Amino acid sequence: MAHASSKWNLYDRLIESVPEGIGVLDCCLGLHWSYVQAECGMGISHTLRDGAKTSTGVDPREIDLKTLCAQAKSWNFTEATLGVAALNAWYAQPERVEALGGSWSEGSDAGKGSDPFWSMQERCVGKKVAIVGHFPMVEAMAEVADVIVLERNCSSRIDTPDSACEYILPEQDFVFMTGTTLTNKTMPRLLELSQGATVVVTGPSAVPAAVMADAGVDIIAGSMVADPELAAWAIRSHTKSVWRGGIQKFFLEFDKSRG
Repeated sequence: MAHASSKWNLYDRLIESVPEGIGVLDCCLGLHWSYVQAECGMGISHTLRDGAKTSTGVDPREIDLKTLCAQAKSWNFTEATLGVAALNAWYAQPERVEALGGSWSEGSDAGKGSDPFWSMQERCVGKKVAIVGHFPMVEAMAEVADVIVLERNCSSRIDTPDSACEYILPEQDFVFMTGTTLTNKTMPRLLELSQGATVVVTGPSAVPAAVMADAGVDIIAGSMVADPELAAWAIRSHTKSVWRGGIQKFFLEFDKSRG
């Protein structure tokens, strides 16, 4: 059992809540996205590569879902990618998202209205906003707010090296961070630095679990699989247009007034 102050506390709590004995049916480490198909449903994540060269060498289909979820703690980022997808195979299911108060639009993933950088513009007007990762719609947010994007490879005038997080995040009103921060293990520290802000975790790797609220997350804007066959095809063929038909974006705001 991890100590409460451990950086691994968030990971351990996510993993502990996944039941044992759920079979893994299929998985794919795709070019842009990855998936894990389990007996309880399909989960997705953004593909990260590199990291440590060590590997368990285990076929994911030969272990149960909970064991695969534990690979989210791996420093081999391809293993961690599948570990996060495995977490989403359990957590990112309609009944569990709905139980937490989440909502989503009917039909396929389409339109800018489902993008948090567009839908949350009104709440961020005139505010200081930091975004971890350069998302496609950040320019829309920059039209109404004082935006800084923390990015490993800066390519825009609003980008700042991600090593500036220690200086910038404590001063923000809103912090948006990619769900891949769970995969690369930066999320615990980023949440510590963002305690004074409203924190939004977004992207296909975002895990909709109550423990995220305990860790300091206020909003999760992620994706669920609406059509497993279509999503699997899109991931295997790297086809974005098909991908949009296979997933469904959800929006989950935690009610922290309940304690």
